[in-house]
Amino acid sequence: MRIFTAALATETNTFSPIAVDKRAFEASLYARPGEHPVTPTLCTAPITVGREVCAREGWELIEGSASWADPAGLVARATYEELRDEILDQLRAALPVNAVVLGLHGAMVAQGYDDAEGDILSRVREIVGPEVLVCAELDPHSHLTAKRAAAADFFVYFKEFPHTDFVDRARDLWDIAVRTLKGEIRPVMSVFDCRMIDVFPTSRQPMRGFVDRMFALEKSEPGLLSLSVVHGFMAGDVPEMGTKVLAVTDGDAALGAALAERLGRELYALRGTFMVAQVDEVAAVDAAIAAPVGPVVIADVWDNPGGGTAGDATVVLAELLARGITDVAVGTIWDPMAVQICMAAGEGAVIPLRFGAKSAPHTGNPIDRRVTVRKLVRNAEMKFGESFAPFGDAAWISFDGVDVILNSTRAQSFDPSLFSTMGIDPTSRKILLIKSTNHFYDSFSKIASEIVYCSAGKPYPNRPAETEYRKARRDIWPMVENAWL
Repeated sequence: MRIFTAALATETNTFSPIAVDKRAFEASLYARPGEHPVTPTLCTAPITVGREVCAREGWELIEGSASWADPAGLVARATYEELRDEILDQLRAALPVNAVVLGLHGAMVAQGYDDAEGDILSRVREIVGPEVLVCAELDPHSHLTAKRAAAADFFVYFKEFPHTDFVDRARDLWDIAVRTLKGEIRPVMSVFDCRMIDVFPTSRQPMRGFVDRMFALEKSEPGLLSLSVVHGFMAGDVPEMGTKVLAVTDGDAALGAALAERLGRELYALRGTFMVAQVDEVAAVDAAIAAPVGPVVIADVWDNPGGGTAGDATVVLAELLARGITDVAVGTIWDPMAVQICMAAGEGAVIPLRFGAKSAPHTGNPIDRRVTVRKLVRNAEMKFGESFAPFGDAAWISFDGVDVILNSTRAQSFDPSLFSTMGIDPTSRKILLIKSTNHFYDSFSKIASEIVYCSAGKPYPNRPAETEYRKARRDIWPMVENAWL
């Protein structure tokens, strides 16, 4: 067997002012054929798992390029087309192949391409023809369009949010692919439109139990190969935005359709109950002060670079400073210019510095302080499950009893190693202010005395009923109260 694999992924917040070009991919991950590191970067797990599987089976794995950019705004048309065509040319050069196994995100939008994944999958299908297996692993914060479903044999999505299972789901993808290539099964997809958009953290009920039932069904239901909830991505203004349920069965589309509809209607009945309650910055600081011990984690949930925002909002930090709160560590505030100034000044320097709140309105005001540059780290990384997430050149600055990590590559706060990499012991601070919606939970919950979810400012379009969409459908909840009337 000859199998081609490659990855091209990012998550596009179409409301974000931060454009994505080739440099954004190079800052996060750009690996030419055969140069992908041993550890995966989220959507590139099909490549690293594919190496294991093909070595075991004695098959030939032909690697194409792997590119990942941290979530932001629209991808420049020239960048998308260059990276797409690079992979397509590699596929043509690899022919004949028995299968194409891809790592994609599912919420990429480029200038001129509302459905980038549908575009690349359709072009892959045109190249290999109808008989070659085409499959992909995707992030659930994505858009499952009719175009991409028609072009592929099957998809597998991460089940967990936080996405701690991206390697496990890549193994599921490859297991189905191997069995298909050996003639043991014939996967078919069935999709149910839930007519809603919501946020579904699996770290709490009711989504925790829902996902556990999906796992149980995959083991107990004859003919069922895979179940996925495609959460949707409310910051993507595209025509087919919304939540879907996907069932992959062994040649039984009717079984898949029935299961997908049953689960999808259950999700709809639970709409609005999945996301944890959030408070504003005043209440968040009140709660942190009142906690008897730390560290109290304040999660600035909507200024989350993982959702495409800048990660430079200062609303919560300004509230802490206004009240004279000390024993605080902030990770991170994205400000490449401030990092550059700190790098030039050097460790130990005491300098006047303005940082934060440069990217967009409703994110607060820049902070002006005289700061001490405590530590500088080039190409800093933090842990994220079995992988590492870069946050670029970074500076630890301190002032008024507050420590702040400034970073040059946008990244949400995945893991406490964000702090320890910079020389800060996160367990020694009363308050940790981080930027993440839910990916932080798996690791930070292990050290936190309390977690406060804070909705501060308006860096992210987190209220779909009020969002000024231009392309997204308006016939789904919560844009309408009952989408099934």
